[in-house]
Amino acid sequence: MKKMKRGLRRKISPFGLSAAVLAAASLAQAAPVVSRLTPPSALFTFGDPGAPYIARFLPGQRFDLQATIRPDTGFTITNAEFRVDGKLVALPITSTPATVAGLPVNTGVWTSRAFSTLTPGVHALAVTAYQDDGAVVSTNGNFEVVQILQKGRRAKNIIYLIGDGMGIAHRTAARIMAQGAALGKANGPLAMDLMPQTGIVMTHSLNSIVTDSAPGAHCYSTGNKASNGQEGVFPHDTTVAFDNPRIEYIGEYLYRTQGKTLGIVTTADVFDATPGAFAIHTQDRGAGTGICDQYLDEAVPFSGLRVLLGGGRKWFLPAVVSGSQRAAANDYVLPGELASGWGVPAGVVDTNRDLISDFTSSGFYYAADKTALDATPSNEDRLLGLFSFSNMNVAKDKIDKRRHPGSLGVVDDYGFPNQPMLDEMTAKALEVLAKNNNGFTLMVEGASIDKQAHNMDSERWILDTLEFDRAIAVARQFAATNVDTLIVVTADHECAGINIIGASMVSNASLLTRAAAGDGTTQLRAGVVGTYDAAGFPSYQIAGDGYPVTTDPDRKMLIGYAANADRYEDWLTNPQPLRDSQQPFNPVAPLNTYPTGPLNRDVAGNFLITGQVSDSTAVHTASDIPVYADGRGANLFRGTMDNTEVFFKVMQATLGGSTGL
Repeated sequence: MKKMKRGLRRKISPFGLSAAVLAAASLAQAAPVVSRLTPPSALFTFGDPGAPYIARFLPGQRFDLQATIRPDTGFTITNAEFRVDGKLVALPITSTPATVAGLPVNTGVWTSRAFSTLTPGVHALAVTAYQDDGAVVSTNGNFEVVQILQKGRRAKNIIYLIGDGMGIAHRTAARIMAQGAALGKANGPLAMDLMPQTGIVMTHSLNSIVTDSAPGAHCYSTGNKASNGQEGVFPHDTTVAFDNPRIEYIGEYLYRTQGKTLGIVTTADVFDATPGAFAIHTQDRGAGTGICDQYLDEAVPFSGLRVLLGGGRKWFLPAVVSGSQRAAANDYVLPGELASGWGVPAGVVDTNRDLISDFTSSGFYYAADKTALDATPSNEDRLLGLFSFSNMNVAKDKIDKRRHPGSLGVVDDYGFPNQPMLDEMTAKALEVLAKNNNGFTLMVEGASIDKQAHNMDSERWILDTLEFDRAIAVARQFAATNVDTLIVVTADHECAGINIIGASMVSNASLLTRAAAGDGTTQLRAGVVGTYDAAGFPSYQIAGDGYPVTTDPDRKMLIGYAANADRYEDWLTNPQPLRDSQQPFNPVAPLNTYPTGPLNRDVAGNFLITGQVSDSTAVHTASDIPVYADGRGANLFRGTMDNTEVFFKVMQATLGGSTGL
């Protein structure tokens, strides 16, 4: 009953304001108003003092305190102060103008930087503001510091593997393709199937039931919710991309307190949401120049960043170099009070910065392709690899080049024919990071499971899931000889509402004929889409490299989408991926000849599937996702949990240990 009452209170509280703010607002022009209090809490927003607590931190984990305060018309706020558990916070407090649209003149944002407390439990947070006419407003929130229990052997190394957009059906499709099934049973497991512990994760962001990738990954690195598009920060009321209230990342915390280093590996552009959400503090996940500069300026000295592998070379090249997309509009300079409060460099707008050269000057070995990655000297303990201008090419297109090195293909059109696979990058990252005797945190992302699910390119996201699974196998091999390692495999969210419809009832030759006939549903739905008994057991021949000889066998598996945009479908593997708008040479040949969207491919068959959304691509869903764990502390990962709870389980294993392995 207590929970039900809280839920009712949360539904009926208007405007998302606390009881104290509502009372103040009811007195016409009687007092200033606190319209936002950070860290966010149900106490401030709904007047609800109980669990679940929205903001939760480790003992000693640093975070900012902030309040947006509106004065009465014609007046100004002269001072504000924060109290935690009734005690005045002895940190500098500064004020900056609120600049988001819709706030009254003279609204200010008051901030104290890098607060922390070692005391576990629920803490009361209060802000009091003073107006120049003597009026005073005070309002309350709360946050929790989670107790770490000392109860067993600790994990020295942490490996997060994040299959971006990967839900239950993504892994099922990958297993069917790689292992097959017969007589009702799978013929073999994926590497992730061998993880001994399994749970279910809820994925909502701070401001929506449906998360994007930035807060979807940020929860694993901070233990807190973020709003869509933001990483390493709480939301606030200025429009500046890099001045939001910060939360200390897992990399920052463990490097500061234990000397553990950090590695980030992705098949995306390294500025992208998931890699950025392990090292970068910004409310704009798209601010590529500033994000990549912050990797070197902050993550290297303050998070112990020692490995950064993926795409994104366009942000590292001076603006005068062809292919660069460095721009002043998405660079950064931090406010002085933020830089001072956190003890970090303020940054500088510098579009002609040679960031690759700056990384190498800081001791990083640089690999521009697979050959250079393979040649990394054995004594290197810092590694930067940038294998494309933006997102790396997907597994299918990299595999096609390796199988046919003398032929031109997709990777040649993108200008990077010699890219490593995700498992190869993972192995090299582990080799470098393992040199630190204090241990490490490594985040490995299979990024294009999501990107190709958005594109409803079934064969490409399935092969990227297989590539991701091979990276999991590499991590498990490492953990087998480094038993103080915890591996956590999960996703940031589900993408596209994917599921397996069944299988084609015809041969590939027949499917090709039907796709060329142009008769739409007559040819490509009726007589083709086999459900229930008619689906049977699709079979794919696997080559020596671990991937299917062809993704178009007779009676192939068929995929459907529940969060889809309009698309034409012919059930055949697309020879080209959709155009990647993030590539700097996308507008020119040959990339400008690639299909621009799901309505610009497979049109010959004339089988139009109308989607539920008006976007040009499929979208994320609010579906729960799986989490798997292996190694030291894996026994903590059972049952259904919020995505932020994954962070605290990882940190319990690392800081306090577990009674398991």
